[in-house]
Amino acid sequence: MLGELIGEFHGQNTGRRVVAVGDGHVTIEISIRITGSYFGTAVNGFGTYDAEPRPDGTVYGEGQGVDMTADGQSVTWHGSGLGHPTENGGTSFRGALFFSTAAPQLERLNGVVGLFEFDTDADERITGKLYEWK
Repeated sequence: MLGELIGEFHGQNTGRRVVAVGDGHVTIEISIRITGSYFGTAVNGFGTYDAEPRPDGTVYGEGQGVDMTADGQSVTWHGSGLGHPTENGGTSFRGALFFSTAAPQLERLNGVVGLFEFDTDADERITGKLYEWK
């Protein structure tokens, strides 16, 4: 069940590269930059995820990244999700993130599974929300 809203994020896909091909299969690495907050603490971050388009039109992705607070504390994350194409030329992703941090104001993230709703548009802009899974 969805719990408390952990944060909201905005950003941009900043790069792509093909990292594997074979037997009709391709893996694309996508780099992102985001701004947002966890439990009201502002962060800026970046990450990468590997996207694997599937025959049914969906996209499976796995990624990792780091977000930084204004005072230099970090939160690392890794996760996975499933995307579907949208009418606006983007992709709508749903999935889960797992966190690690020593930042005192964000230690609560260490025990949380974050469920995300992230969407991109045709211009590669990202918007998203992150909820605690209860």
